[in-house]
Amino acid sequence: MSKRVLIVATDGFEQSELEGPKKALEDAGIETVVASLKPGSITGWKDKNWGDAVAVNITLDQVDANEYDALLLPGGQMNPDILRMDDRAVDIVNDFDDLDKPIAAICHGPWLLVEADIVDGRTVTGWPSIHTDLGNAGADVVDEEVAIDGNLITSRKPEDIPAFSKALIEMLADD
Repeated sequence: MSKRVLIVATDGFEQSELEGPKKALEDAGIETVVASLKPGSITGWKDKNWGDAVAVNITLDQVDANEYDALLLPGGQMNPDILRMDDRAVDIVNDFDDLDKPIAAICHGPWLLVEADIVDGRTVTGWPSIHTDLGNAGADVVDEEVAIDGNLITSRKPEDIPAFSKALIEMLADD
């Protein structure tokens, strides 16, 4: 049976941090489903300007964590900042964590892990500007291309996407 990964994002996601892992997962034979606050499409952020649209498959209120094998949280500054203010988005992160399913967050994506209160005592990384937020939430913050702690996979920036994607694919293969 094929694995399924839920990607939660909204307008302002970092284009490469959604599309790069999504393509790597699909190339590995893993199905991806994009969930957002609204139906239709969401627009990325690329090179300091609006990027390309990505189709939304379902809205957040349609998500059941039991139907997926992992959760992917792309970064960008706007995307996770908007999502961490949405109770359903935070609940989804908690649902995946409660089920001990892989949660992969890159760049500013770990802000959602902070909001869900699941980083205390865990080793994580993220974009340098959120290191203080992660530390204040009790995380052991490292500056590495990928940090893996239990079901959490975190990375810092677009250049980390190959290692980030590989870590998620390997965690799903080990499942």
